[in-house]
Amino acid sequence: MSIFEEPKIDCHTHVFDPARFSYGKDIAYHPSGQEIGTAAQLRQVMKTYGVSHSLLVQPNSGYGGDNSCMLDAIAQDKDRLKGIAIIDFNASLDDLRALKKQGIIGAAFNPTFHGNDYYKVAEPLIRRLADLDMFMQIQSEHDQLLMYVPWIESIPVKVLIDHLGRPTPSAGLGQPGFAALLKLAKTKRVSVKLSGYSKFSQRGYPFEDCWPFVRAVVDAFTLEHCLWASDWPYLRAPQRQDYGPLVELVAQFFPNVNDRRALFIDTPRRLFGFA
Repeated sequence: MSIFEEPKIDCHTHVFDPARFSYGKDIAYHPSGQEIGTAAQLRQVMKTYGVSHSLLVQPNSGYGGDNSCMLDAIAQDKDRLKGIAIIDFNASLDDLRALKKQGIIGAAFNPTFHGNDYYKVAEPLIRRLADLDMFMQIQSEHDQLLMYVPWIESIPVKVLIDHLGRPTPSAGLGQPGFAALLKLAKTKRVSVKLSGYSKFSQRGYPFEDCWPFVRAVVDAFTLEHCLWASDWPYLRAPQRQDYGPLVELVAQFFPNVNDRRALFIDTPRRLFGFA
């Protein structure tokens, strides 16, 4: 069986459908051209590459806090899609329960977009996420993660870290943000997405400067808390990005088929409850 036929769950994708869901007028960046990926196009990509399920992530670009496009995609395919939404800090438990019924399993925190100051008031929301067994998903870069570590350690919330925490390759494994990420493995509540290399690699595909960070994360968290994701449809990618080469890259990292099964299927199925 080729790696393309091996069953997979993609743990970070986006949908953009401006023909049906208009972009927000006050949103600075409107994806266009090859950055647009509708729910129908995502389903075809999933079919082509053996992807049974996907975790959608609400993008700041195009839609911001308007989750309508993503919620519509999930409603069309409830058995195969779930989502991480952008959620207002003041959202009540009832608001969160309503989102859960629509297939939302967590809230997106993106200091790479908003900066850390924006999230300094987020603790009450994090506690409500923990109360409802929902995820706090963080996309940070460089050493931004340090601000969230005390919350993660003290609040029993489940956490997803996007794109290996987007470390700075030239700063090495000892850089403070990445070192703090590795220490969070001891909580057993934090899982890390092995994805988004183009967002922080300084070399481009096959992203050799990212490999030491992949190995360090897998060693610290084990494959029971590591997830694979494509980041389709590659918003603001600095170079051309294609799904197939990203799938093939997994075979270089993980030549053992049992390791790939843990990464591709077993761990995301357990964490997200995909059937």
